[in-house]
Amino acid sequence: MHTRIAIIGSGFAGLGAAIRLKRHGIDDFLVFERASDVGGTWRDNTYPGCACDVESHLYSLSFALEPGWTRRFSRQPEIWAYLQRCAREFGILPHIRFKHEVQSARWSDRARRWELDTTGGSFTADVLVVAAGPLSDPITPDLPGLARFEGRAFHSAQWDHGLDLRGRHVAVIGTGASAIQFIPEIQKRVAALHLFQRTPAWVLPRPDGRIPASHQRLYRRLPILQRATRLAIYLFRESFVVTFAHPALMRPARRLALWNMTRSIADPALRARLTPAYAMGCKRILLSSEYYPTVAQSNVEVVTTGIREIRPHAIVDGEGRERAVDTIIFATGFRPTDPPIARAIRGREGLSLAEAWQGSPKAHRGSTVSGFPNLFILLGPNTGLGHNSVVYMTEAQIDHLLGALRYMQTSGVGVIEPTPDAQARWVDAIDRRMRATVWMTGGCASWYVDRTG
Repeated sequence: MHTRIAIIGSGFAGLGAAIRLKRHGIDDFLVFERASDVGGTWRDNTYPGCACDVESHLYSLSFALEPGWTRRFSRQPEIWAYLQRCAREFGILPHIRFKHEVQSARWSDRARRWELDTTGGSFTADVLVVAAGPLSDPITPDLPGLARFEGRAFHSAQWDHGLDLRGRHVAVIGTGASAIQFIPEIQKRVAALHLFQRTPAWVLPRPDGRIPASHQRLYRRLPILQRATRLAIYLFRESFVVTFAHPALMRPARRLALWNMTRSIADPALRARLTPAYAMGCKRILLSSEYYPTVAQSNVEVVTTGIREIRPHAIVDGEGRERAVDTIIFATGFRPTDPPIARAIRGREGLSLAEAWQGSPKAHRGSTVSGFPNLFILLGPNTGLGHNSVVYMTEAQIDHLLGALRYMQTSGVGVIEPTPDAQARWVDAIDRRMRATVWMTGGCASWYVDRTG
């Protein structure tokens, strides 16, 4: 079966692209989704306390504003319901092929189109849009002895809702964005919680709260007020980029983070273990007003000595101390700089994206890649950010996609891609501008920097 445009993924990026295509009169497209419903990361991550760390009015599509957000920072069920509603109300569901995981996509120079093999059959497309998302494939570390563990073990992105945690001895491995959300939710139920921390995070208070029903009604009657609210949030957050570019300006935020810790944790030894040794902003800054009070509880232990091995009923730390556990929860993140989908997509020379990138993803304007004709990546290389909404970045890239499609149609061009020189100049310009930022000078390893630096 042939379609003009094939989209991989039905999260914010995939649905956003599909809706914009339809609104521009383009109906010849299909969305390939490996699961049985839309939503991407907001469908898959159902751990207790799962929520967004960007305000609701900004973490939504600009052409599909939701006046009925109930909280300043929306939680997973509400965001997932929003995406389901967008797919339904904008007429995207007939275009989606559920349970069609793209196993390979190859560019054919002879046919001048993409050839896709999916778990639901084979397809061809003139244009391929990769909207699989950077947070779609969780990482579980290959720890010595893990295969012999006789308790329950799962990643936070694959939460075991059938397991009752009451009275259990739980090990949480990792202290990233998901961990600081679900730890306060499960701490009251477990008998003991051993938190294995490799690197502490900078944590700012989370100014959450309910949005009054009166505000929701006002936004429905006067959408311009919601747009004004959205703009104010955007400008406030965008002002933070100055501090990332000039790390010395981060001092006030650092003081706020230390105050957030000090007000909740009296033990100076615990505070020392939780205080990062790197510059604030080097890693993702986290938001929580509950995390520090939780780790100060008597049934929580923060372990900073690493993990030597997993035994059938215990974890042995780097100093040889054994802790009995019956449950392991991995909060060990995803593969944003090494996405598995990159190994499945092969361009003109037969190389996969992963082989072309060699551990360092590169793209012109974060969207198109030399040697991969008619390929557009949403939330591609150099589009991740630590201060504002990735939905905004996605929409900018969708605009780029639509502009390219218009150019192809009006110019009679069938194939489009950046030249190697254009791509190299763009990436070099980005790299030069990043050299003095906190991501490069902050003294940490993070997902903002790939393994080549």
